[in-house]
Amino acid sequence: MAGPLSGYRIIEMGGIGPGPFAAMMLADHGAEVIRIDRPGTIWDPGDTMLRSRKRLILNLKNPDDVAALRELAKTADALIEGFRPGTMERLGLAPEALLADNPRLVYGRMTGWGQTGPYAPYAGHDLNYISLSGAAHSIGTAAAPVPPLALTGDMGGGGMMLAFSITAALLNAARTGEGQVIDCAMTEGSALLMTAFYGLHATGGWSDEREANLLDGGAPYYRPYRTADGKFVSIGPLEPQFYRELLERLGLVDDELFADQDDRARWPAMRERLDAIFAGRTQAEWRSALEHTDVCFAPVLSMAEAPDHPHNVARGAFVRLEGINQPAPAPRYSRSLLNHPVPPRDVSIAELMEDGRDADRRNR
Repeated sequence: MAGPLSGYRIIEMGGIGPGPFAAMMLADHGAEVIRIDRPGTIWDPGDTMLRSRKRLILNLKNPDDVAALRELAKTADALIEGFRPGTMERLGLAPEALLADNPRLVYGRMTGWGQTGPYAPYAGHDLNYISLSGAAHSIGTAAAPVPPLALTGDMGGGGMMLAFSITAALLNAARTGEGQVIDCAMTEGSALLMTAFYGLHATGGWSDEREANLLDGGAPYYRPYRTADGKFVSIGPLEPQFYRELLERLGLVDDELFADQDDRARWPAMRERLDAIFAGRTQAEWRSALEHTDVCFAPVLSMAEAPDHPHNVARGAFVRLEGINQPAPAPRYSRSLLNHPVPPRDVSIAELMEDGRDADRRNR
């Protein structure tokens, strides 16, 4: 079977960050994704999020190209755009216009601050958005927040949230025959990712201090440790039975310091002792000692190392495209096959319109 979104046509307005990530997820899952790029745009094989696209070059300052895009949108199930609020309206591609042409269209809008609100007209990036949501404050060392790459805002709270909402709205359109506009804001998406921690904070189970909590590096049994060769390993035995197994394998069962797993007053001393223990062997030696046990262990791998780890190889977790290692489409389905990614392919508007006439994408 083809991917679970096979038969759906998505138009992606060319941009960077969360929009392309959402479009990549939809393409990985079998949707036909047509990326609209401006003249002169060149595909870089290192931009792995652009895989598995059809690419159409249009000059949206040209009224004829705008008209062509509006015709194409009549054949689409969804459109993704990530411009500053008001940009699509100025181009003559406002949601009201495209939904008037195609009432079943799902119109996904991806921004940092949202389409409305005091910050909406202004520029920002991932770190700014997650700062406003409370996420950035919670991630880092005791001394200062540390930017968590662009995972929490751009990719998780933005792109993945948009891919989910597009899929949800497509299900709704299939049932009701009506499309709609999605206002997807990275600030709100990153706040949503923090739901469990907001709940813990409200009930006294989470401190606003960093490195003072169970999952932020405060707990000595849930953190990375440096090894003798300058690499790192991670441990995370939160459950008592797994914690006891770690103590057994480290020879610490009878050490009074480690007797009470949740005695926070002892956590600093416990971390100091574990620092010294893990620094006594190389990462490879710790892998030999702790891999394939229930101590909740894994080596901390670099991006150069991860694709070659035996577990990732066994699972096919990474693929190569144009000589570039990259994560494979995920997750796995029992019936629907997610295809191996392919490079973007340039297409013409005539080809796409012909495809639109030939295919009944929505089983109408």
